[in-house]
Amino acid sequence: MRPRFPAPLRPGAVVGVTSPSAGVPAELRARLDVAVESVRSRGYDVVVGQCMDGARHVSAPAADRAAELQRMLLDPGIAAVVPPWGGETAIDLLPLLDWGALTAAEPTWMVGFSDIATLTTPLTLRAGWATIHGQNLMDTPYAVPDGLVSWLDLVALPRGATVRQTSPGRYREDFVDWAEHPEDDTYVLDHAGGWTRLDGGGDVDVTGRLVGGCVETLASLAGTAYLDTGAWRTSETGWSSTWRRRSTTPSRSAATCTVCAWPVSSMAPQRCWWAGRRHRTVPP
Repeated sequence: MRPRFPAPLRPGAVVGVTSPSAGVPAELRARLDVAVESVRSRGYDVVVGQCMDGARHVSAPAADRAAELQRMLLDPGIAAVVPPWGGETAIDLLPLLDWGALTAAEPTWMVGFSDIATLTTPLTLRAGWATIHGQNLMDTPYAVPDGLVSWLDLVALPRGATVRQTSPGRYREDFVDWAEHPEDDTYVLDHAGGWTRLDGGGDVDVTGRLVGGCVETLASLAGTAYLDTGAWRTSETGWSSTWRRRSTTPSRSAATCTVCAWPVSSMAPQRCWWAGRRHRTVPP
């Protein structure tokens, strides 16, 4: 299916914010405000939905998350939808969305990475919408490293425009504590690295359609109606070497993070990916 591109955003366009997976805890609301303001500074209006609660590892019941996401995607007054970040429960929404309505509707930009790929990739492959595997909202205030392009720039490009991206040649491993530094807007790329061909060296000339995504979440969809591509490739940046998707219920022999639901004793380093700082735990 040839993807249909949403209309380019113009000043005054509305960007919707909802959490189809993990919400935003109270101590990171200041960072959320900074991120929302970074979108507004580009001339866009921002509407924040009700499914944003970060007290647990999900922002709301699955039915509520699906209803709010679908409402934003089908609302002709909303030009783009950008979740604050990922999580691990976006997969719950897939059977609850009206794919017939989404396929028939004019597309809306949906942006995100990590667990959000569980939604953006089916939107592309099943509903035929072009989507963006790029920064989540909480990362949007960061200045984009040389060679890469912000989603805020991509959604404003005219249809048919050409985009060129190159590796910055560096990457980072650590994360800033947004609870203490909600205003942080500079990536510290302190490790040398780049894009590598796995089959050899030299230049390669490839023509085709690129579908981005997180292999650790999309693997659960392989062979289903949501990822029926025959041959597909995915990629994830940054977390793949340290992050492991939880596939079993956390052991009660360890303290459990109330944000991401992981047993804290199994995590290294002891940092909650969604809380942006050390895990918040309850006794085992």
